[in-house]
Amino acid sequence: MKQSIVHIALVVRDYDEAIDFYTQKLRFTLLEDTYQPEQDKRWVVVAPPGSEGTSILLAKASKEEQVPFIGNQAGGRVFLFLRTDDFWRDYDRMQAIGITFVRPPKEAEYGIVAVFEDLYGNLWDLVQFAKDHLLTKGL
Repeated sequence: MKQSIVHIALVVRDYDEAIDFYTQKLRFTLLEDTYQPEQDKRWVVVAPPGSEGTSILLAKASKEEQVPFIGNQAGGRVFLFLRTDDFWRDYDRMQAIGITFVRPPKEAEYGIVAVFEDLYGNLWDLVQFAKDHLLTKGL
C-alpha cells in the first residue's frame, strides 16, 4: 500500500489576499485556482517553491461557524512547518518584508528553527534540519 497526504486545508478570510500573501511574501507557487460554480467557491492550491509533497488548499470560510478558525486552526500551536535549505537566507528575507516572527531563531540538536505568523496569525515553524537529520532527504 502506498498513500500520502496531498493537501492540507487552511481556512482563509479571502482567496485573493491569501494568494497574495503566500505567493508574494512566502514565494509559494500557485498550483491551481479554479472556480467551482456548483458550489460557488474556488479550488485554490499553493505550495512552497520546489516542493513535491503536500500542498495547501486555501479554503475560504463559507459558514459562520468556520470564521473563528481563521488564524487559529491549531488552537494557538504551531500548525505548519516550512522546511528550508537555507534558514538564514529565508529568515532574513522574511524579516525584511515584514513577516512577524513570534519566536526568534533557536539552534537545537535537530537543526535551527524560528516561529512566524501568516497573514491570519496561524503559527508556522521555519526550520532547517541538521545535515544528519532524517528529514533532510530531498534537500
